[in-house]
Amino acid sequence: MSGIRGSNTRPEMILRRALHARGLRYRLHDRRLPGKPDLVFPSRKAAVFINGCFWHGHDCHLFRWPKSRTDFWHAKISGNVVRDQKVRAELITIGWRILEIWECTLKGRERMPLENVVEQAMAFIEGTAQAASIGSSSTVTISASA
Repeated sequence: MSGIRGSNTRPEMILRRALHARGLRYRLHDRRLPGKPDLVFPSRKAAVFINGCFWHGHDCHLFRWPKSRTDFWHAKISGNVVRDQKVRAELITIGWRILEIWECTLKGRERMPLENVVEQAMAFIEGTAQAASIGSSSTVTISASA
């Protein structure tokens, strides 16, 4: 797993280039904020997370529970889902707005046209909504024992 990147992923780079081309400027992975959001728009108090469907347990066609080491993977992914919920709550508490963009909206059979994703992201960033998700906001069901 040491080869898995947490930042500068392909979906993140696609979205960053598109938003930059539209004239939006942002900070990357601001360590001062909980969860180190992928994109931060300080003047608009908006944080954007570009989540990989597998690592964040998104309930979509790109996510499948691994068949080997099932206990490890259930604990790992369930922990990520719980951490994501905690980070979102912390950011909202300190007055930040949160946008989650799921990997499946940028690739796979259910992907949306990039232009639509960028339009929705810009509408959120320039708007006043407290939280939004591009792609279904449902995650996999986690068991109480995880």
